[in-house]
Amino acid sequence: MTAAPSSAIPPHSDHLRLSLNGITKRFPGVLANDQVSFSVRPGEIHALLGENGAGKSTLVKMIYGIQQPDAGEICWNGTPLVIANPKAARKLGIGMVFQHFSLFEAMTVLENIALGMDASIPARDLEAKILAVMAQYGLKLEPHRIVSTLSVGERQRIEIVRALLLNPNLLIMDEPTSVLTPQEVDQLFVVLRQLASEGCSILYISHKLHEIKALCDTATILRGGKLVATCNPAVETSRSMAEMMIGGSLKDIQRGAGRQMGAAKFVVQDLCLPKDGPFGTALKNISFSVRAGEIFGIAGVAGNGQNPLLLALSGEAVTSGPAITLDGVHIGATSAKTRRLSGLASVPEERNGHAAVPEFTLSENTLLTARDRLGMVSNGMINAQAAKTYAGEVISAFAVKATGPAAFAESLSGGNLQKFIMGREILQKPAVLVVSQPTWGVDAGAASAIHQALVDLAATGSAIVVISQDLDELLSLCDTLAVINEGRLSAPMPVAGANIEEIGLLMGGVHGDATPSALPQESAHAH
Repeated sequence: MTAAPSSAIPPHSDHLRLSLNGITKRFPGVLANDQVSFSVRPGEIHALLGENGAGKSTLVKMIYGIQQPDAGEICWNGTPLVIANPKAARKLGIGMVFQHFSLFEAMTVLENIALGMDASIPARDLEAKILAVMAQYGLKLEPHRIVSTLSVGERQRIEIVRALLLNPNLLIMDEPTSVLTPQEVDQLFVVLRQLASEGCSILYISHKLHEIKALCDTATILRGGKLVATCNPAVETSRSMAEMMIGGSLKDIQRGAGRQMGAAKFVVQDLCLPKDGPFGTALKNISFSVRAGEIFGIAGVAGNGQNPLLLALSGEAVTSGPAITLDGVHIGATSAKTRRLSGLASVPEERNGHAAVPEFTLSENTLLTARDRLGMVSNGMINAQAAKTYAGEVISAFAVKATGPAAFAESLSGGNLQKFIMGREILQKPAVLVVSQPTWGVDAGAASAIHQALVDLAATGSAIVVISQDLDELLSLCDTLAVINEGRLSAPMPVAGANIEEIGLLMGGVHGDATPSALPQESAHAH
């Protein structure tokens, strides 16, 4: 990765590496992009911002050759061209890190990366290149691990490595820092700035607006498929950019004066769970308690036991003994259905296939978790009208952009599906809510709405556990925070006095390595 990109055009020259002129793209009932025009220079780090459904993903898919514009032209180094497919894009030197992954779950990390390479490279040579890129970026992955055993965050790392192996002239990055600690984000930014200094253009999509301020030279802002603003992030605030995205004022979280915590409502004591397969993460004596009205945050880098913890708490993985209690009642040995009837709701990190069935309508998706609590089934018969009504309530309350309860889950953008899933659980008013990645891939306006809904739920006396890789989210939302690393949980700390450097070190302890005997000693931070 030390060689300069193949283009000899100097960074920040007047030359335009990529120009979009009047790009328009329509889908049935949707104008995804409406006469969008902007350009990216060599060496420029250019942000593409907008709410969920603003047209960002459609636009970058056309740049990468996955889709074709209905009108307008794409120019590369000043020459109009048709980017027929992703292979043609890669031949030009365009690399892309997707937010939603295209991976074969039954294959290894190495095999998946090899499939994404246009040239045939011997496996040993490719593995050496992969390890070199991972070492440079501080990304940890075992090349021979099966993808189905990886968390969402670890799968995103595969996409990052695969794109960087191209040594690209234009690198498109869609939410690339969701899986990184603060220290790793800093290191990634060092490398991106180095790539830019060598002439590589970077088109950067992120909902973390403080990252845009720190990293990007220019920001193009989309709203409803149209370009509505271009700005210099360095002279804007995160709030001002968010308000340009939503076309209105951003609401602050309203916590209410004199909020009081109740007694311990949800208690986890010495929770252990064996690892699921050779690359899984065992849970080791996890203990914490959440009071009524409290939001308890669990920080950590992907692959440190977050998924097994959510499964153990939700009842998808059944534990034995009195490890989990809700209002003094032991629920650790009960099923997910029983726990839901007891008042526990949960949201896993994977939207598609776990939290929702893509091929089901939104009405049908409400039945997955609300059928018993909200009486949608009677004498074994589904009350379709009740499901439809509840889906409509969720769509309305959480401003989900969908054609209605009959819309298929797969027709929604990722952020809108996330809003629907969160709303489906929150409106059930659970006594305990356990949620992983509540605002994964969600824009600033929607994230603010979800955060407010969580705060409002806590204010009614619910105990809430938020598992997130977004440290800023946890610090702004939670009352108490702990860090999970290698299946162990740190001592809880009040967010009010939390030290970000200390949290980052706890998060950055050893995680995801395949050979424990080779682990360095800094893992003591997490234990």
